[in-house]
Amino acid sequence: MHRIGLAFLAAVLLTLTVWPAAALADTPAWQTLPPPAPLPPFELEGRVAHDGARIWFATFGAGPPVILLHGGDASSDYWGDQVPALLADGRRVVVIDSRGHGRSTLGTQRLRYELMESDVIAVMDALSLDHADVVGWSDGAIVGLIMAMKHPQRVTHVFAFGANMDLHGFNPLGAVSPILPKVEAALAANYAHLSETPNNYAALSRAVLAMQMHEPNYSPQDLAAIKGPAVAIVDGAHEEFILRQHTEYLARAIPGAKLIILPDVSHFAPIQAPDVFNAAMIGFLDGPSGAAPAPPAVAAGQRSGEAGSGP
Repeated sequence: MHRIGLAFLAAVLLTLTVWPAAALADTPAWQTLPPPAPLPPFELEGRVAHDGARIWFATFGAGPPVILLHGGDASSDYWGDQVPALLADGRRVVVIDSRGHGRSTLGTQRLRYELMESDVIAVMDALSLDHADVVGWSDGAIVGLIMAMKHPQRVTHVFAFGANMDLHGFNPLGAVSPILPKVEAALAANYAHLSETPNNYAALSRAVLAMQMHEPNYSPQDLAAIKGPAVAIVDGAHEEFILRQHTEYLARAIPGAKLIILPDVSHFAPIQAPDVFNAAMIGFLDGPSGAAPAPPAVAAGQRSGEAGSGP
């Protein structure tokens, strides 16, 4: 879910800022962190052994499959507001806990985005899914875009929310976001509740931070080679961790990609404004797939001529 090591950043933030209790009453929506709704009962639950780890998944419903990929240090529990909406849209929903996160084990390999992408493909193979739509949040969005790059025949749509595809995309001001202490506490509690190693959250957070400090590093040429799946590059208007110009760069660099900026929300839009997020998500997933490359759509509020954030 976070992009730059929440454990470290929360500690930094607490040394810089003290928020009086009276100020909380006027906190804007994009600085809130509502708890996600609980997931519905699993129809199928399992684990897939892959490259030294056991990757947990669960499924709900029937229909065209959509895979939900959560963010760093989080788990599939953070999709509780999206699963019912997708079920109502006639979808089979698959949630996956990324390697080392939630109910999945870490294994002995260092975390890498392409390793986590291969874990998703392994789960798809175990479920006999030839192809699926993918909705990713933060690290999960990066994994979804890598799927479109490495396994385009397995992906129909990619709805990528809050992604960066190179290290130039980080916003350094994210280090002083007042939401960080809340996020860190929520993620640690969620991990302790779900993991087979409930005391190892700090180790996971370090592993995620090490990955995020070195990856991803995809070039404009890599992004231009993404062809086949329909792609939406999505973010909140008040995104804390990813620079807006980088989001706009991704939408320009990926052929035919659609740019969607959700108003009044931040990196945590799926829980801050689930109705808004779900409407954009379902509207995109139910639209054309694999459209011919075209100029990226311009969302409301995008400034023409703004510089990109590629390498």
